Amino acid sequence: MNTLDPGKILVIDDEQSLREGAQRILTRMNFEVFMASRGDEGLALLEEQPVGIVLLDMKMPGMDGMEVLKRIMAMDRGIIVIVITGYATVETAIEAMQLGAYNFIPKPYQPEQLRITVSRAREKIELALEAEKLARDKKRTLADLHTEQSRTHTIIESLPDGVLVTNPEGNVVLINPACYHHLDIDTDKKPGLPIEDFIDDPDLCQLIIDISRGRYIDYTDIPAHEIDINNGKFFLARCRPVLGEQRECLGAVVNIMDISAMKALDLLKSEFVAKVTHELRSPLSTIHEQLKIVMNEKDGDSSKEDQYMLSRAKEKTAGLISTIGDLLDLSRIEAGISSARESTPVKVDELLKGIGEFLNARALAKTQTLKVTPPASPIPPITADFMALESLFGNLISNAINYTQEGGEINVSCDVTGNNIRVRVMDNGFGIDAKYMDKIFDRFYRVKNDKTRFITGTGLGLPIVKGIVDKLGGYINVESEVNKGTTFTVLLPQKKHIGQDTTLGLM
Repeated sequence: MNTLDPGKILVIDDEQSLREGAQRILTRMNFEVFMASRGDEGLALLEEQPVGIVLLDMKMPGMDGMEVLKRIMAMDRGIIVIVITGYATVETAIEAMQLGAYNFIPKPYQPEQLRITVSRAREKIELALEAEKLARDKKRTLADLHTEQSRTHTIIESLPDGVLVTNPEGNVVLINPACYHHLDIDTDKKPGLPIEDFIDDPDLCQLIIDISRGRYIDYTDIPAHEIDINNGKFFLARCRPVLGEQRECLGAVVNIMDISAMKALDLLKSEFVAKVTHELRSPLSTIHEQLKIVMNEKDGDSSKEDQYMLSRAKEKTAGLISTIGDLLDLSRIEAGISSARESTPVKVDELLKGIGEFLNARALAKTQTLKVTPPASPIPPITADFMALESLFGNLISNAINYTQEGGEINVSCDVTGNNIRVRVMDNGFGIDAKYMDKIFDRFYRVKNDKTRFITGTGLGLPIVKGIVDKLGGYINVESEVNKGTTFTVLLPQKKHIGQDTTLGLM
């Protein structure tokens, strides 16, 4: 590996505001920051500077981020690449990590999230450089090989994230101090014991055992798992198989990251939104009802202009009340509030059939064809809140109806891929321009053009969908082409349980 400077960082992004924002944050962290607006410009800088870390936007004009990543990896200099991507391109981010990217940050990112990710990347380079220096200091004799193994163990011991490794039987063979600390594990428990003795989370233990025994062969099938320690601490566990030279599974490695600060910030945000919307709903409902009374009393006694103004006011208050309801639903999802209704086994294919029958009248009103294709093979049930799943798929199908022209087609399908249930909602409607794809899961964001500006809505349907998918530990992906249609693909892990708030309804 060529000499790298962990204090030098390159930001490759075509958006000037994001480049400059990242520069301000990183400069305060004592980085020397280089910036490039195009991929070829960034690659030229890498030839001139011993940059250690690259922040790389995936969507850029000309040479896209994926091509730039391939060329950086081909340099074989050990440069750490952190991908910057939108929520709608999570599969692209996964592909990037498989090509060698260190991590990815979704847009729009918070400054603290950027600082944490970049700090860990700098630590990784510093540890790698130190290990390389130590390896050069001695000749590679058998004794040195043992020493090198000890050094590797020392590096793992010093990592700020928890690291735990199991063998094919699901027994722990390595665990670092950070893991003991994060999960409050008794230090008397030493490697050699079953995973259940270290982690008090049956679902996560079962996932680790399944990975250890080779039941996951594709990284994209492995969901992340959130751990709540019940003392205000939250951790995210990411699990991967350890593969041998013949790609046989030798066990599992688990990385445990502290996400308590991000969870606390999300909770404060959700509590604020819930409080404000709750205070607004009551007076707006009163105004709405009083407008109805006034309209009934003046029916026939007022001018058409007065009636029109009153009806418009009534429509606007109804729209505001609907928006407030959506905001309350979204804040409940983000806060993880559960309801009294327990999770039950839900047959997703039957749920989709019911939603299709319910929404078919709306499709027929626009002379559209709404088809729910039965699965080719039986779909195992998923244990979840029925109303949450109904809201998830109801929103997606309603969205397809709204953004498809009269006479268009909407097709819904369901199947099993690996350990996930996959649902696709496809239409041949207006489509979404690529420049808007990073924003469609933002609150209140709605794509407006000549074809869509007359479509009513709150702009909260897709954020609600994204919130439910995240709570289920799943993924959502969007593929779209203007004037040709859009496909939403949802992957839900079969064994995930959810205690979602059940006040959500169809949009």
